[in-house]
Amino acid sequence: MLKHDYMPVSQDQPIYSEAPLQLLLFVDGRPKSRQQVQRIRAYLKELQAEYNFELQIIDVGQQPYLAEHFKLVATPALVKIHPEPRQVLAGSNIIAQLKNWWPRWQTAVDAYLKLQEDLQERIDENGRMSSAKSTIRSVAVSAELIRLSDEIFRLKQEKEKLQEQLQFKDRVIAMLAHDLRNPLTAAAIAIETLQSNYNLETGGFGRLKPAMTAHLLKQARSQAKTIDRMIADLLQVGRGGDTELPIIPQKMELGKLCLDVLEELRDRYTSKSQKIETDIPQDLPCVYADPERIRQVLVNLLDNAIKYTPAGGKISVAGLHRTTQKVQFSIGDTGPGIPDENRDRIFENHFRLQRDEATEGYGIGLCLCQRIVRSHYGQIWVDSVPNGGAWFHFTLPVYPS
Repeated sequence: MLKHDYMPVSQDQPIYSEAPLQLLLFVDGRPKSRQQVQRIRAYLKELQAEYNFELQIIDVGQQPYLAEHFKLVATPALVKIHPEPRQVLAGSNIIAQLKNWWPRWQTAVDAYLKLQEDLQERIDENGRMSSAKSTIRSVAVSAELIRLSDEIFRLKQEKEKLQEQLQFKDRVIAMLAHDLRNPLTAAAIAIETLQSNYNLETGGFGRLKPAMTAHLLKQARSQAKTIDRMIADLLQVGRGGDTELPIIPQKMELGKLCLDVLEELRDRYTSKSQKIETDIPQDLPCVYADPERIRQVLVNLLDNAIKYTPAGGKISVAGLHRTTQKVQFSIGDTGPGIPDENRDRIFENHFRLQRDEATEGYGIGLCLCQRIVRSHYGQIWVDSVPNGGAWFHFTLPVYPS
């Protein structure tokens, strides 16, 4: 065996020994056990002056895996590791126990040495001893395997956590990138309308009334701010390790926000001759939510309603003060509806109905809606109606008065 071929039990002592009697003394850093440990060590030093044996001092704070290996429940503890069988002395009377067992341990050592002499005469054909002894080194190796096993388990958990964070980032980045299309389209329409009506000679918008010009400018500016916010979110998701969407809740009027979104999407539903019905009570209380996030929810739900409702169909928007703590908002359509067996899965990331495989989209909008609503401690779900169509409902907390 090479001189360096051993593993440390403690920081300043080797673990490999040829001594026939090998003992481990487990100690801890508690002040109240310090005197007891000192007495045990002093007594062992007296014994060592008369009888040669190997003693290793192990601090359980530095070597917890050895304590786990011996399944120790208290310290200090004295363990006879060699010769076998292993024996543990623990409690407040270790010295008294040691005085009782010491003559027996010496007898066991004598018997072990006699056995070794006999075995020297019986070498197997490979030239090695046919017996294997349990030493401090073998115990340390077992303890090191326990430590490495725990470390591998910890690394696996860390790997799974990192994978989950990466998957989350991928999902959110895909969601936000998908949602960028709506404000980009709205801003582009407003700018194109202004550009097509701009008169270079007069420096004005000849065919547009001043109110419409102001509205289009406001629309382009508002959508540009929305795009800037979403890009900031993309950057934040790319940098951070959070698995929650950042929200900035404030007092807001849900009904007014919905009417603004409907105005933004007017060209979409008028091109399909769809009818919009609204039932938003005037006394609907304000909610405590992030306006930009809830705008994303409304845009996604209304965009889907317009997409799947046939030409000439109807889209319904309704608000309901459910309790003193919650407001419910609902968006319905007269499209094909959601099959009962898919209602729970419709909010999963990238889940799409088989009938919609050829339809434009990535199957991430509803998943984003669910994350946003849940981050506001609300709920979102879907119902189908007997005569066709779907109703999407979500709840938000009422702003405290």
